[in-house]
Amino acid sequence: MTISYEKFALKEVINASGKMTILGVSKVSENVLAAQRFGGEHFFEMSDLAVKTGAYLSQLLKVEDAQIVSSASAGIAQSVAALIGQGDLYHVYHPYTEKITRREIVVPKGHNVDYGTPVEVMVAQGGGQVVEAGYANMCTPAHVARMITEETAALLYIKSHHTVQKSMLTVSEMVEVAKAHHLPLIVDAAAEEDLFKYSEMGADLVIYSGAKAIEGPSAGLVIGKKEYIQWIRLQSKGIGRAMKIGKDNILGFTQAVEDYLQNGSESGESMKQRLAPFVAAINQLPDLSAKIVQDGAGRDIYRASVTVAGKKSAKEVIEELKAQNPAVYTREYQANNGIIEFDIRSVNQNEMEKIIKRLKEIM
Repeated sequence: MTISYEKFALKEVINASGKMTILGVSKVSENVLAAQRFGGEHFFEMSDLAVKTGAYLSQLLKVEDAQIVSSASAGIAQSVAALIGQGDLYHVYHPYTEKITRREIVVPKGHNVDYGTPVEVMVAQGGGQVVEAGYANMCTPAHVARMITEETAALLYIKSHHTVQKSMLTVSEMVEVAKAHHLPLIVDAAAEEDLFKYSEMGADLVIYSGAKAIEGPSAGLVIGKKEYIQWIRLQSKGIGRAMKIGKDNILGFTQAVEDYLQNGSESGESMKQRLAPFVAAINQLPDLSAKIVQDGAGRDIYRASVTVAGKKSAKEVIEELKAQNPAVYTREYQANNGIIEFDIRSVNQNEMEKIIKRLKEIM
């Protein structure tokens, strides 16, 4: 059987928007595909597979334990549920019971963002209640501490380019607040590239997306304190049942982490070198001005930032790029300012030439 775009009447997509869920996030390697195939062709005791792959990953990542889940969002929901229920089986089977009142999850206000779904939706799915600390443009350790009460179950920090970047307390400062109040800290680091940093800082649970920086299949990873990971594992009998992950993706993701630790991801310097001729070619087109910029959250990621002038707006250019086959997807966050960003981490040389050709037609 041949799989193709044509079979399902699908458009080919050039992903110049980055590791985005709406486009399937990442391409996976032959190594990962082989591990997925092994998982798909064999049977396992699933509870044993979860424990053993978690133990294997915890050794690689130098943490007490790890649990593979279906996505980073599932990681948020199940981590919240775990820290509220604290391993109590009654809570697992009755996750929203009124018998448990410690449900408040303190989050900096500028971190309660919509990353495809609002943070507060995933917290609520885990039975938590978001309590916002500080303001949209400022949150200090004192702001967080001020919101802690006897009903506080945990603190949550979202490390993401989606969040407000200025005047926010750091992860280290959040760790200090958590420790001072004897509360667990969850760090959602879904798209972050450093799999050691936040655990080493003292975060109790750290969540990663499997398909973003790690370039694995659809999956999520929660690492941290052994007791808390055990409580998360219990959620498979409760809300985690609706978020279960298959054996093929468990093994494929485990292989992806191993490969990622060995090979890393593309360096910023490499991105800049690949971007240079792309930016130069765009600057030859009418009404477009391009330059290389670094990721707004400070990651070692570089993109082409293209300012659109003339009769067409950036939003119109974006829509025209999507309209044809192949559809070209870009980063649209600054379109209202007349700027389109091209993330080339998943774009090869041939695809960059196609993008330039399309821009030439559009302009």
